[in-house]
Amino acid sequence: MKKTVLLGATPNPARYAYLAAERLTNHNENFVPVGIKKGEVFGQEILDLRTRPEIEDVDTVTLYLNPTNQKEWEAYILSLKPKRIIFNPGTENPSLAEKAQAQGVETENACTLVMLGSGVY
Repeated sequence: MKKTVLLGATPNPARYAYLAAERLTNHNENFVPVGIKKGEVFGQEILDLRTRPEIEDVDTVTLYLNPTNQKEWEAYILSLKPKRIIFNPGTENPSLAEKAQAQGVETENACTLVMLGSGVY
């Protein structure tokens, strides 16, 4: 089963990252929430991004960190060796996208919520 790393996960139901966790759950998608906020989303503990947790067999990283906050985590994101990175609205980052593409990673400026809702995730 494909595994998605939800980067920027939060237990705050007013945030898009929380909505993404909810939709991933509703679509039976396997995901790992990673962020700096403590707590859990839909029964899964949010892994602390600051510890750069090792996660195996990553298919997709869906980003909910703005480009300024991504800078610190670029090497970590690429170390996950994802097949694809989704840059959700407000997270678009041509520099990181270029680095990822140079390593053979597919990148998309898209919305995880829309992709799940329209069946193209």
